Amino acid sequence: MKKDYVVDDVKDFHLKEILECGQCFHFSRTDSGEIPDKYEYDIVACGRFLHIMEEPSVNGIKLTFYDTDEWEYEHIWKHYFDLESDYGNIKKRIIDADPRLEKIISENPGIRILNQEFFECLISFIISQNKQIPQIKQVVRNISTLCGDKRAADTIRFFNSDFDALFPRPDQLAAVTEDDIRGCKAGFRAPYIMDAARRVASGELSAKELKHLPTDEARKKLMSVKGVGEKVANCVLLYSLGRTDAFPVDVWMKRVCEEMYFHKDTPKDVIEKEMCKLFGNVAGIAQQYLFIYGKDRKIGA
Repeated sequence: MKKDYVVDDVKDFHLKEILECGQCFHFSRTDSGEIPDKYEYDIVACGRFLHIMEEPSVNGIKLTFYDTDEWEYEHIWKHYFDLESDYGNIKKRIIDADPRLEKIISENPGIRILNQEFFECLISFIISQNKQIPQIKQVVRNISTLCGDKRAADTIRFFNSDFDALFPRPDQLAAVTEDDIRGCKAGFRAPYIMDAARRVASGELSAKELKHLPTDEARKKLMSVKGVGEKVANCVLLYSLGRTDAFPVDVWMKRVCEEMYFHKDTPKDVIEKEMCKLFGNVAGIAQQYLFIYGKDRKIGA
């Protein structure tokens, strides 16, 4: 049995803000909520199960990674939670670009962009179209149960949720039928999921290739998958391929940006281009704060 790995005095980090902002879907909060500033989550990611706890420390917060050794933290979770990036500097750059976001950033100081596994991120955002987050999470869990590697119950301590399987590998998902996927409540997205799984399983589409392409070319390559439009492609670029210059624009973000910056109906591609010009290579991170800014002020509601 592995020991627990503790990282202390972490700054610019908050589990709830990171996990529950719509960038990932295979997790569950497991604490009672009765202890102030203490948060616990079960996460399925990177081919692993993780139970993690956040609590205050003297100069930031303390993170406890249960059943995790130093190698796993350094090579898996440190990158997954983007703990090597200086978010203090990133937030300063966003505020310099638009000072109106300073209050929102100060109220939500712990947002980070996860570095997710490419295939799961791609399938998750194909699923996300026209679905609410609880529904997306359920479909992700159903697909995992359908054909992902099963969890050995006696190997993980403190893993309280009923997650029973990892997200499937491309070859595992490509081996099932479209009807199997529909049975997971994926609806009209089933053929899109199958197309993506087969392309990744065959090597036609790979994270390695996409990471070496310019952002525009990588976006076009992703959009060759059935059912992947510009918004889904940008989410995959941002949340799994390290392209923080990608700026996903859905209907809500379009309304927010129109009211804040354009003051008229504006095409999504123009919004994306201008936001990337304003915020540079941290535009995708700025988008998280713009979303909260608009929500708090009921922009476009």
